Amino acid sequence: MIKVKMLVQSTYNKELLRAGKVYEVNEETAKRWQVSRIAEIVQEDLDKN
Repeated sequence: MIKVKMLVQSTYNKELLRAGKVYEVNEETAKRWQVSRIAEIVQEDLDKN
């Protein structure tokens, strides 16, 4: 699973996803949404412990 920030409002698995909010989806879906400009993948800081 990977976090994405929605660029548009959409529905996914009968759940309303609002623009500007961060949600967790599978990696394949996240990549497809990023290409389609539906969402952007959130880069997490890997240095945090």
